[in-house]
Amino acid sequence: MSVIVVLIGFSLIVASGFLVAFLWAVKSGQYDDDVSPSIRILYDNDEIKSEQTNTNQNKV
Repeated sequence: MSVIVVLIGFSLIVASGFLVAFLWAVKSGQYDDDVSPSIRILYDNDEIKSEQTNTNQNKV
C-alpha cells in the first residue's frame, strides 16, 4: 500500500514538472508562430537568397 502512495507522489512531481516546462515554453514564445514552420519547407532557398541580395543591393 505504501508503494502506491510513493508512486502517486512521484507522478504528481513529474506532472508538475511537465506543467512548469510547458508554461515556461508558452511564456517564452515557443508557440507564437504556428503557421510558418509548416509551410517553410515549401519555399525554395534560392529564391529567398536572391530576394535578400536584391533588397541589399537596392539599399546601397
